[in-house]
Amino acid sequence: MRARCPLSAKRTQKFMPIIEGTLADIDGVRRGQIAIDNGVITAVGANLGPATHVFGANCLIFAGMGDIHIHAREDVTQKETHKETFACASSAALHGGILHVADMPNNPAAPIDDVTYAVKESLLAGQNLPVVFTLYAGIGPGTKPLIRNVPYKAYMGPSVGDLFFSTLEQLDLTLSNYVGRAVSFHCEDPILLEKHKGAATHEERRPPECELSATRFALAMIEKYRLTGKLCHYSAGEGLPLIRAAKARGLSVTAEVTPHHVFFDTAQITPSNRPWMQMNPPLRSPGDRAAMLEALRDGTADYLATDHAPHTLVEKERGVSGQPHLDTYGQFVTWLIVEQGFTPERIAAICSANPGTFVNPYRAEKWGRLLPGYVASLTVLDLKTPTTIRREDLKTKCGWSPFEGMMFPGSVAAVFVRGNRVPV
Repeated sequence: MRARCPLSAKRTQKFMPIIEGTLADIDGVRRGQIAIDNGVITAVGANLGPATHVFGANCLIFAGMGDIHIHAREDVTQKETHKETFACASSAALHGGILHVADMPNNPAAPIDDVTYAVKESLLAGQNLPVVFTLYAGIGPGTKPLIRNVPYKAYMGPSVGDLFFSTLEQLDLTLSNYVGRAVSFHCEDPILLEKHKGAATHEERRPPECELSATRFALAMIEKYRLTGKLCHYSAGEGLPLIRAAKARGLSVTAEVTPHHVFFDTAQITPSNRPWMQMNPPLRSPGDRAAMLEALRDGTADYLATDHAPHTLVEKERGVSGQPHLDTYGQFVTWLIVEQGFTPERIAAICSANPGTFVNPYRAEKWGRLLPGYVASLTVLDLKTPTTIRREDLKTKCGWSPFEGMMFPGSVAAVFVRGNRVPV
């Protein structure tokens, strides 16, 4: 069994946990305690009382980390539950130190209106999963906003699933219905994708110019329709100045970057690993990879989001795009801290505070900070106990990871769900 951070537990008459250790939030890192009552943080400070859980100096305690871009695959058709379900995604998320997720809408029965959204939502009801799910609604040709407040996703061009647009003009017309809404964009220009579809490799069929053209269009739509916009799984270094300029002139726009776009690049693709290294948008050049890493560091990108895409080994061998990353999220974060020099404060922003800010408008509780009144779900990372990623340890139903055999410098020491420590 792997060594863990020193941990002690004491029983009190009424279980009101006090968790002690090095607390990491966007406003600094300090030794302290978190007092919890009824699943909510009630106080943060020193000398709050006898600690029920104590973590040593090798550990950092974060507000529960969130992944705002996953594909759990479950819908009413049950056509894709052979590769993931809400329950399996929840287990994989906990294993990676993630306490809340946002699930994308490109299902066979896409949630695009109040009825279909409620049907998908009903599948979660009664499961009592430890990980909280926020559901995106899909935007497709001719759709209209839901009555309730939800986040939306627009696929500008073909990806995995049937929910996409054939032309940017078609998307413009549909977005006119969504003035003022929160819309996340998959930025690939459908016309340019069609132009390059005969190229030799996946990367050449979806070149950076597709993302750049779509980025310009998405930013124009965000401005035109006063959207709260998000650019998903960003990958092209040339597009980062466009994002910085948009933010500088006051557009409400944020951006995600994935683990694969900061860890892998085209120089690492071989004939044998090519099927496993295929996703949309594809891997880019080493220069693009370095640019994405710096974008996460300098604030151009706002979220470390996985685009968790749990396809089976058979599906990957026949060319389906996507990689699963829920199981390895926290372990990957230790690589960012230990080997890439990310500060704990920056990790708190891209993994906890910013994802919390994204989901909080759709929830009856507050996520993302180590502050009184916030959900007492916590992620504890051990920076000194390495993790080797092994297939037999994974919780995702698809059963594989692109990081298999790799050693990350740290591990997920513990997760707390509303103050209760749960197995990972």
